[in-house]
Amino acid sequence: MRLPLLCIGWTVCLLANPASAADRAVSVTIYNDDLALIQDQRDIELKGGRQRIEFEDVSAQIRPETVSLAASDISIVEQNFDFDLLTPAKLMEKAVGQVITIVRVNPATGAETREQAQVLATNGGVVLKIGQRIEVLRDDGLPVRVIFDKVPDNLRARPTLSVTVNGARSGTRRATLSYLTPGLGWKADYVALYNESDSKIDVQGWVTLTNSSGVSYDNAQTLLVAGSPSQVEGGNGQQIYRPQPRRATLQQAGTESGSRERLGDYYLYPLAERTTIANLQTKQVSFLDVHGVPAEHGYEFHNYWLGTADKPVSVKSVYSFSTSAHAGLGDQLPAGILRFYMRDKRGDPQFIGESRIDHTPMGSTLSLATGDAFDVKVQAVVDKRTRLSPFDWQTDMRYELTNALPRAVAVKLLQDGLWGDSSIKTESQKSTRRSAETAEWTVSVPANGKTTVTASFDTKY
Repeated sequence: MRLPLLCIGWTVCLLANPASAADRAVSVTIYNDDLALIQDQRDIELKGGRQRIEFEDVSAQIRPETVSLAASDISIVEQNFDFDLLTPAKLMEKAVGQVITIVRVNPATGAETREQAQVLATNGGVVLKIGQRIEVLRDDGLPVRVIFDKVPDNLRARPTLSVTVNGARSGTRRATLSYLTPGLGWKADYVALYNESDSKIDVQGWVTLTNSSGVSYDNAQTLLVAGSPSQVEGGNGQQIYRPQPRRATLQQAGTESGSRERLGDYYLYPLAERTTIANLQTKQVSFLDVHGVPAEHGYEFHNYWLGTADKPVSVKSVYSFSTSAHAGLGDQLPAGILRFYMRDKRGDPQFIGESRIDHTPMGSTLSLATGDAFDVKVQAVVDKRTRLSPFDWQTDMRYELTNALPRAVAVKLLQDGLWGDSSIKTESQKSTRRSAETAEWTVSVPANGKTTVTASFDTKY
């Protein structure tokens, strides 16, 4: 709702026993899946007995059911989270049925006139009762302001958590407020520069940290957790959509251990120094910088079923490298996006594609597709399909691979969809089985030439 006002006065109401922000220490643990653990240490003043303590500057998206307050000699009676924030629109909504003061200024003379008005409604506009007349407060550019006697008790200038406690004795306590909140997240972003002359890559890894939780965390000790702790989904009975898996980038899982700190089955990436995570801010911190890692550039084509393609299809341009401590990146890689660059003839780095990786152990082999190759194509053709029995078919496939590059290339040709008792009866060159359902050929295609691969499949449906 758009309200026509534009200057508002009110009497400020002080918080009851606010928790002091002085000597405040904040620790933030951020997970990959839009989740963070906040541990907020503050000094609180206890009077002894039952009292309410209010914590300002907590996350506007706090999960109240996860709140815990730890301090000596206190017990928690009740806690409330006031997330209705103070705005002109909210002030007017809360004033429905109450009397406010309308101040109008004569543009010609500057003279002010004041009238008492009862707020009748704020549905799409403000409807007032002034004396015996009904008036709509218009946004017509004339100088008008509204004066409220007070701020409603349940409106806060900032997100506020109030906790009612019983204290055994009076005095100052150091208290730790802990809670989970969405709105804070991080991801890894990687930049890889591929050197075609010596088949090596330089890789930089960046932590990209975002905060949309509604509050800033000043001078926070920040710890990033690479992993996905389980969270309950769909508690209201709705079905959770899960996308289909994308092309696998992890070709071989690593078995190497490193020195990085673990938390259970997750890896920890602490920021070296305390930092301020401002609301609505994106922050980047470097965590990986490796040069001269051996890499291999190749091509790959998946035929997902035994059918004929209408036209030749581009193969994928693929880059493979290791995360091993020996001749590799030498680290565990948090999930993120890796962007590839290559220098042109002028020596300028140019973007050639990107690929997403999952959490990757050290010692793994990664194979990342950066896009479709312009000059290398494959057309899969069914030469003949024969029914051998009611549930047994023979399919004769032909794969035409063409290469318009001035150099020979090797293409990994993969035929998927070999379910159940499917088998290869004949083939023009020997294949290997990548999995029970996928056959793989490594096909050499000459410069400015083509190669044909044929295979006959026995499939049962």
